[in-house]
Amino acid sequence: MLTRIVEDRVYDYGHVVGGRIFMGLYTIGLGRGDDVYAIVRMPYSAKVVRLTIGEIPDDEEIVVEFGKRGEGEDEFTWPAGVAVDSQQNVFVTDEWLHRVSVFTADGEFLRTFGAAGDGEGQFNRPSGIAIDSNDDTYISDSLNHRVQKLSNDGRFINQWGSQGADSGQFNSPWGIATDNQGNVYVADHKNHRIQKFSGDGEFVFQLGSHGKGDDQFDHPSSVAVDSDGEIYVCDWANDRVQAYDEDGNYLTTFEGNAQDLSKWQRQYVSSNPDVYKARRRVYSLEPEQKFALPMAVAFDDEKSRLMVVDSQRWRIQIYNKLRNYADPQFNI
Repeated sequence: MLTRIVEDRVYDYGHVVGGRIFMGLYTIGLGRGDDVYAIVRMPYSAKVVRLTIGEIPDDEEIVVEFGKRGEGEDEFTWPAGVAVDSQQNVFVTDEWLHRVSVFTADGEFLRTFGAAGDGEGQFNRPSGIAIDSNDDTYISDSLNHRVQKLSNDGRFINQWGSQGADSGQFNSPWGIATDNQGNVYVADHKNHRIQKFSGDGEFVFQLGSHGKGDDQFDHPSSVAVDSDGEIYVCDWANDRVQAYDEDGNYLTTFEGNAQDLSKWQRQYVSSNPDVYKARRRVYSLEPEQKFALPMAVAFDDEKSRLMVVDSQRWRIQIYNKLRNYADPQFNI
């Protein structure tokens, strides 16, 4: 189903972006307008790709790539999360180097902050990163099992969490997001749940438990919140994304709808006769439409669209959240 109606909400599948050109696609962060920043990492390469993604199929272009594999100031070893502040500076966490690197939108290196450790402003495998409307930065300090809140220039402000399964505790937190009220949402990866906190770390509620049913997760990896306060969870090992209302009530599940290849993947297939023939021989292409270990979600409020990083297929699937939707009337 390409268009789904859930109570008074309408989600309409839009199109897909990516393909083999994005082998190693890991996560994305949203900039202003059509700008999207993608982390692409492989065993021997690591970079950020700034691309524009328009509202119609094939309206995507690569603007600039920056960073390379290494341990220098402007290099990455294991980049994991990316977020953009109000000045359009790009913040990238590095799990291996235990730090955050900051660049301009065009890839000019600005600074790093953080180091290995468990003290204030230190990290052990930092992963997800989110920046709120005040440009404060929230980081999932995964193997320290906590969230740290820092200023835009990396000064420590606050922290919360410890290893465990009680409310406010974590087991390898991964993705993180903020809403327009300043609340913080954390994908508590190995506790198979999402936790919501105030901006100061006060526990609000949690979503999910371990399993494969509705409102259950298997290692959730990412979370996003739209301007209506509705929550989207990347249910990684269940190959799906689940949606909730602002109070945490389950709404619907997305499993992938990529019936057509992306622009760049079409170019790859058409230029490789063996790949073209192999796709023609399979009994059904339907499995190709679905998510395969989706790694991350982001919601673009400017264009009211949900973006899902379909990591094993190196692509982004896009769903539009439609406003003022009306069904046409047909006399059949």
